Amino acid sequence: MSALALTLRGAEVLWPDGPGAGDLHLAGGIITQTPAAQVVDLSGFLILPGIVDLHGDGFERHLAPRRGAMKDLDQGLIAAEAELAANGITTAILAQFFSWEGGLRGADFAERVFAALAQVRAMVATDLRAQLRLELSLCEDFARAEEMVARHDIGYVVFNDHLPHDALAAGKRPQGLTGQALRIGRNPEKHLETLLALHAGMDRVAPALDALSARLIARGVRLGCHDERTPQDRQAARARGIAIAEFPETQAAAEAARAGGDAVIMGAPNLVRGGSHKGNASAFEMVALGLVDALASDYHYPSLKRAAFLLADTGLCDLATAWALISSHPARILDLSDRGALRPGARADLVVLEAESRRVMATLAAGRMSYLAGEAATRFLGASRVQ
Repeated sequence: MSALALTLRGAEVLWPDGPGAGDLHLAGGIITQTPAAQVVDLSGFLILPGIVDLHGDGFERHLAPRRGAMKDLDQGLIAAEAELAANGITTAILAQFFSWEGGLRGADFAERVFAALAQVRAMVATDLRAQLRLELSLCEDFARAEEMVARHDIGYVVFNDHLPHDALAAGKRPQGLTGQALRIGRNPEKHLETLLALHAGMDRVAPALDALSARLIARGVRLGCHDERTPQDRQAARARGIAIAEFPETQAAAEAARAGGDAVIMGAPNLVRGGSHKGNASAFEMVALGLVDALASDYHYPSLKRAAFLLADTGLCDLATAWALISSHPARILDLSDRGALRPGARADLVVLEAESRRVMATLAAGRMSYLAGEAATRFLGASRVQ
């Protein structure tokens, strides 16, 4: 799949200094200053930087559309990439669990996903990258997780703690435990024993996490924490060099991240829905307070584009500022200086929207077409040649 050499003409373009008219030239997978021989008339369309998704687990639906995983995970990832492209996403971080939850979120399945991802990357246009979501309580498995990170060259690790500590501490059976155990083929009583043992061993987590974080940082791995609730949670993470706060559950935790210069990521579905489905902090309010650096798809890829336009339509900010939350800002957090803005020398990552409906009509990743539909397809396929 080769990169296209094209001049895109007639569209409203979101340039680094704001929206405006002008020709956008692509060649060799980058944005250039040299007109191409092939010209595509995109009058009536918008061209914006390709979306950079910092954290998404929506791909799980393609790997396990019903109970149990597909045998050929590469085919599921190819289907997931098609959905990403159809939503204007040109760089996607696939957030894969390494969790006591087992099944699709267990360590063995993570191995399969990362192996399939290595096979698929060369077959698709979207830049697919892996994130490992490691449960804090699994300190006995930190060595395996670290080896997995090294072997699969994973550059982003996020720590979670999803144990139902309150119920376990109170001697209660956690809600949904039986169903969870049966879904992954475990005896519910054995599953409860596992959770109780992990809960009882939490005193071992801090020193193990200190050591693991230091080793991962030395390897150049980017570290984040997920669902922090208190300023103390964020401060403890920062002391370990964990500089990304993913989906802080409270405003206080986000404020602590901002005060310490850490990056704050919130979920686009939270913003589009008007609030968290779990009753946590509102992403819209957090953006309004200036506490959010970037938005991520979380579990719903279409929400990224919708969130940016919702922010602009409500007047909270202009489109350039809103779109930066899903393009240049996440690119900066990931240290991907070659994307996120439509400027000469940058990767030719862009999304073409129908101006009136705002539907994604074309997506190009490094100048390669990953999605094409409707009138945009007619325009691209009928591109004229400059004489």
